[in-house]
Amino acid sequence: MNRTFFGITRALALLVALTSSFTAWAACPPEGYSRQDLLDMRAAGFEVEPAQRDALAVALLGCLADPDPAIRDGVVYEGLTTWLRAASLSAPTIETLDDRLVADLSSDADANGFLQPFAALVLSEVARTDRVGTVEFSPQRRAQLVDAASAFMRNISDYRGFSDQEGWRHSVAHGSDLVLQLVLNENVDAGQVEALVSATLSQVAPTGSVAYIHGESSRLARAVFYAHSRDAIAQARWQAWLDEVIDPAPLEAWGDAFSSEAGLAQRHNTLSFLVALHVYASAAESESAAAFAEQIMDALKKIW
Repeated sequence: MNRTFFGITRALALLVALTSSFTAWAACPPEGYSRQDLLDMRAAGFEVEPAQRDALAVALLGCLADPDPAIRDGVVYEGLTTWLRAASLSAPTIETLDDRLVADLSSDADANGFLQPFAALVLSEVARTDRVGTVEFSPQRRAQLVDAASAFMRNISDYRGFSDQEGWRHSVAHGSDLVLQLVLNENVDAGQVEALVSATLSQVAPTGSVAYIHGESSRLARAVFYAHSRDAIAQARWQAWLDEVIDPAPLEAWGDAFSSEAGLAQRHNTLSFLVALHVYASAAESESAAAFAEQIMDALKKIW
């Protein structure tokens, strides 16, 4: 069969699947593909006929919560990232991805807990297209994305990172990646940057005995540092945020941290974040970063 005809036929099948019903739209693997087809596509570097690429990109979102990390992470995330970074998807397709992923970000449809963190991760790549100029989001679309990212960060309650059996979830890190792409975007204004930073800082030391061991603290710190690098927020506000980060509450004092698992986790997470943030600030070559590094070191000294 002619390859072009085959590509068009498969693309039409995908479009029918996408528009016929929600359950068909969310099917995994997409209509016309087997799981092995998806794995073979990854092995081939995601080379797909242009006639079917846009429809397939949207259809792959049906696999975003797949329990197999080879599909969820290896095919969906890697494939969409490959196409987005190569500017291989149309603007309408990118907007469709944005709409669907923003909805997934607040969905509780996946009891296994994969959908939301991977929606955040893929959405970080979608947000990047607006930042680098592949497409230009409207102010309304951009504001919706900022609000969705802020709400997601504040509402994270699943702190699972990686497991040998199930792969990654990593909500805190993936949400931080989304925040990073947004705060780096010059079209995201100072008020929106402030909202994103505030939401991100809410996850520095979550309540309970959660001790970050999967790199969450450095991903949080990276997003916060690059928000600072925008020079859009007054230093006094940054100092107020640092004061909030080092507030030992609900502990009476940081010395009390050594008497409970929750206290030790809180101290560990807070120190890990501040150390990572200090590394980022110290490595940057600007006066504002140097001043920020001093502020961070002063905060560290109050816990150590």
